Amino acid sequence: MHQHERTVLAPERAPKALGPYSLGIRAGPFVFASGTIGSDPQTSKIVAGGVEAETRQALTNLSAILQAGGASLSSAVKTTVFLVDLGQFPVMNRVYAEFFPHEPPARSTIQVVALPGGAAVEIEAVALITDR
Repeated sequence: MHQHERTVLAPERAPKALGPYSLGIRAGPFVFASGTIGSDPQTSKIVAGGVEAETRQALTNLSAILQAGGASLSSAVKTTVFLVDLGQFPVMNRVYAEFFPHEPPARSTIQVVALPGGAAVEIEAVALITDR
C-alpha cells in the first residue's frame, strides 16, 4: 500500500454503518475505526443485556473493523468511549478490561445525551497496522 492511499473498510463481521460514513479507514500506518455500538452484525439490533452486553458487542464489532484493516485491539493506540450514563462507567470498564488486559491504549470516556439506535455505549479507536 502506498503511504498516501486511503482504503475504506466494510467487514462482513461488523454491523453496517447507520449513515453516510465508513466503518473504518486504513490510511498510512493507522486504521481509524468509527464509533461502533453494541449491535448484532446479523440483525443490526442492539444486543440485550444493558451496558455490559453492549460494551462486549461493541468491542467485538470494533475488533472486526480493525482486523479488516490489518490492525487489532492489541495494536490500538487510542479509544474513545461514549456513555449515555456515566454511572455505568464501572460496568463498561470491567468489560473493557477483558478486551485490553495488557498495556491498554490511551482512552477518553465521555457522557453523552443520546447515541444512535438508543444505544447505551459507543466506542471508537485508532490502531497501528500490524500486517506490514
